[in-house]
Amino acid sequence: EIMADNTQLACVYAALILHDDGIEITADKIQTLTKAAGSEVEPIWAKLFSSALAKTNVDDLIMSVGSGGGGAAAPAAAGGAAPAAAAEQKPAAKAAEPEEESDDDM
Repeated sequence: EIMADNTQLACVYAALILHDDGIEITADKIQTLTKAAGSEVEPIWAKLFSSALAKTNVDDLIMSVGSGGGGAAAPAAAGGAAPAAAAEQKPAAKAAEPEEESDDDM
């Protein structure tokens, strides 16, 4: 599993480097960059990453990293938002009350 994680990470970094330089992200170029970095990546991984990114706006992908899930998850989240918000408010309200000191240590 660690090997797959390293392979995927190498492909991600290679794709980001290519994108940053304004170069088309292809399997061959991912392979070239990962090999130059000393990481052996099976050709299938480079092909998967290049295929996945071929029809994707990488800038939008980068900018949406911290924004949570995609648009499809929004309706499901909206349906359960009220109970979740109520559950979140209870601990906050409880934290606002000052804690009373215990008489046990006297």
